[in-house]
Parts: sequence; C-alpha cells; structure tokens
Amino acid sequence: MKTWSWAFVLVLILLGQTDLMAQCAMCRSVVESTVSNGRSVVASDLNVGILYLLAAPYLIVAVVSYLWYRTSKKEHGQRLEIASRVRRAMS
Repeated sequence: MKTWSWAFVLVLILLGQTDLMAQCAMCRSVVESTVSNGRSVVASDLNVGILYLLAAPYLIVAVVSYLWYRTSKKEHGQRLEIASRVRRAMS
C-alpha cells in the first residue's frame, strides 16, 4: 500500500510542474541574443538541457537509496531467521 501512495505522490508532483525557466546569467544572455535574432528554439533546448542536468543527481540518489533499502531488507529477514533458529535451539 505504501508503494502505491509514493507512486501517486510522484505522479502528482510530475503532473503539477509548470514550465520552468532555469538559466544562469551567461545562458540567459545567450538566449536573449538568439531570441532577438529570431531563433527561439535555442532557448527551449537550453532549458531542457538544464533540467536534464538537474534531474540526473536525483535519479542517481534514488537508485542508490533503493538498492540500499533492498539490501538492508534482505539482511533484516536473514537476521530474523537466525534469531528464530536460536530460539528454537534454546527451547
């Protein structure tokens, strides 16, 4: 049930995003000069590239966190199994 709620929240966040204008000062000057020359495609491509670079570290952290969670979950199950064997042996 928890995984569905996390997936639902993630979908809401992704669908609720508006068009972001993430540009540094140098990028902004390049975009302004190209737009003034009539080439507005460069601005949208630059924004997509910046958002791609922004998303990459978050995806890496998410994958590493998932792998860590999955590994710790397996170890926790093994610990419980060992504990139950010890209890059976003691009784």
